[in-house]
Amino acid sequence: MPELPEVEVVRRGLADHLTGRRVSDVEVFHPRSVRRQAGGAAELVDRLKDRRLNAVRRRGKYLWIELGDAEAALLAHLGMSGQMLVQPAERPDEVHLRIRVRFDDDGPELRFVDQRTFGGLTVTDVTGPEDLPVPVAHIGRDPMDPAFDAEAAVGGLRRRRTGLKRALLDQTLVSGIGNIYADESLWRAKLHYERPTATLTRPEGRRVLTAAREVMDEALAAGGTSFDALYVDVHGDSGYFDRALAVYGQADRPCPRCGTPVARAPFMNRSSYWCPTCQPRPRRRHP
Repeated sequence: MPELPEVEVVRRGLADHLTGRRVSDVEVFHPRSVRRQAGGAAELVDRLKDRRLNAVRRRGKYLWIELGDAEAALLAHLGMSGQMLVQPAERPDEVHLRIRVRFDDDGPELRFVDQRTFGGLTVTDVTGPEDLPVPVAHIGRDPMDPAFDAEAAVGGLRRRRTGLKRALLDQTLVSGIGNIYADESLWRAKLHYERPTATLTRPEGRRVLTAAREVMDEALAAGGTSFDALYVDVHGDSGYFDRALAVYGQADRPCPRCGTPVARAPFMNRSSYWCPTCQPRPRRRHP
């Protein structure tokens, strides 16, 4: 699934092309793309049509567009293959076009394209002092958020009583970090993914969160990480940070720091990649 840098690339593109425009028409071509909307396609169309699109916002990997007076938001679930494309109306429809949004200025339209139909769009109410969409209200801030409290996040990591990578993937604690950037951050911080959070020192916690911010900053500058044609910006262009990955997807290749072959192991139905020399396994505690 796309992680913070990929979602931020899309957010910036949508902000450039959609802010201030008014919706004139909405077409839904696949019911799975509106399955999170209680009233289905009819409700999505009714709540979105004639509304003005305001600020495009993000928290972690979650993306939404404020509608009208900000009492509601269009929340995008990108899933594994969802794309938010801004396309000229005359351009032929994509094979996997699921939702089309037209505007009253007859300018470029918004297209939600999703090959695997795991994603979708939902118009939802907002809540709390930060006007967050209800499904996002429990999500923590990310390391690139100016209001991110690193010390509080370090304390949360140390209290989790689990492996360090599992804690980094907990979006309620620190959002935006997925499998790719967790592995890259842990490599930079020289910490093993199985390191028990109960043994994590505060300096180590700060180090891995700083590494996460740095690697995601670099990925954002490169347009994100695109391993195939599914992860693209609003114009359909791929990012190229995959060329700079140190360990993720690099099994058996030399570690850029010490030359040791990168190791791979199954992890939560995915994989973890690490350097056995730079990131030694934590010692097993004996009873």
